[in-house]
Amino acid sequence: MQNKLLTMIRQYDMLSPGDTVVCAVSGGADSVALLFALYLLKDKLGIRLEAAHFNHRLRGEESDGDEAFVRKLCAQYDIPLHVGSAEVRPGKKGLEAAARDARYGFLLSLEGKIATAHTADDNAETVLMRLIRGTRLKGLGAIAPVSGRIVRPMLLTNRQEVEAFLEKWSLPHREDSSNASDAFLRNRVRHGVMPLLKAENPKLAENLSRMALRLRQDEDYLRQQAEAEPNPTAGTLKAMPEAIRGRCIEAFLKRNGVPEPEDSHISAVESILSSDRPSARVNLPGGVTVTRQYDRLEAGREEPVPEAMILNCPGEVRYGDFRVTCAPAHEIVNTLDTFTVCPVGSLMLRPRKSGDTIRLRGGTKSLKKLFIDRKIPAARRERIPVICDEQGVLGVYSIGVHVDRAAGALPGVTIHFEKYRA
Repeated sequence: MQNKLLTMIRQYDMLSPGDTVVCAVSGGADSVALLFALYLLKDKLGIRLEAAHFNHRLRGEESDGDEAFVRKLCAQYDIPLHVGSAEVRPGKKGLEAAARDARYGFLLSLEGKIATAHTADDNAETVLMRLIRGTRLKGLGAIAPVSGRIVRPMLLTNRQEVEAFLEKWSLPHREDSSNASDAFLRNRVRHGVMPLLKAENPKLAENLSRMALRLRQDEDYLRQQAEAEPNPTAGTLKAMPEAIRGRCIEAFLKRNGVPEPEDSHISAVESILSSDRPSARVNLPGGVTVTRQYDRLEAGREEPVPEAMILNCPGEVRYGDFRVTCAPAHEIVNTLDTFTVCPVGSLMLRPRKSGDTIRLRGGTKSLKKLFIDRKIPAARRERIPVICDEQGVLGVYSIGVHVDRAAGALPGVTIHFEKYRA
């Protein structure tokens, strides 16, 4: 068993001389075996060994007995021990997930590398559970050998080897009574499915765990290829192999506010890539909207369309993403963001309306046609400020002034749009 641990530690560069390694110890067979194996190897590895135990307080006296056992074991071998505890309550994902979150929260509060005793059997069970629930290649990678500061050197060690190691060194351990219950899927797989498959191949656990480690390498490579396209276009995505495209979309969604993209989210984005509409969109959890504007793919949280408001002169207002000022004109200026006009009655800022038109130097067009011609994304069109008076449109930000309404001579008013910086 020690040789297998050394192989995993070296293959995945888990530990370095001088590291402090905190071994998570529940008191069960696997964690006791890992603690003692690291104790035997600590001088060879050049590490400082410590231990940590978390009391979930879920089994009353039995939980307290586990803690007392671990305290005694660590004292016997002069291994520094950290102990944490909490009243664990079921969350949205259930009791097991809540207990795991509490345990890892405690472990990661400690200094050093955290070694956990996940075995080949644990990894094989995880593979089977994910097959039952449905998964992609990433899920078949099961338990990571290294995850940040967490290392798992026993992923190629099976339970038979653990039991033989404990017997060789006459090491006691605790049995968790909840492991006998079939209330949890993992226990049903462990008690019912694994024995049947091991009858066909006794090395099933090690084989499945080794497969998972190799599939994890494949997944890492494909993910790296996908992340090479940080701002993919619709055309780029459509030209990608499907295996890369899905991962590229997943990375794109994570960067844009969807922390855990599901298959349905990725498929929804794929569906808009080939939509007949030049502006297609899909709404995702967290208020994130993904839009395809011609060949451009964008994602973000939609802000409400600004409501119409009066603009006094002189005066200043905030309209959506813009600061808009109006002042008596000292000169005539007409650009994409500044208009000098002679308004009739009140000035108003508003979104475009159906039927709005504007005459530019090239002729009269509807705002709808202008926005389409200039490939302005549909989601942004309602947020472009239109300035008008009692006789109609005076100008449109980023489009220009209505040439029939521009001031030919002073006096007049100058309206200036300034976009707020993100």
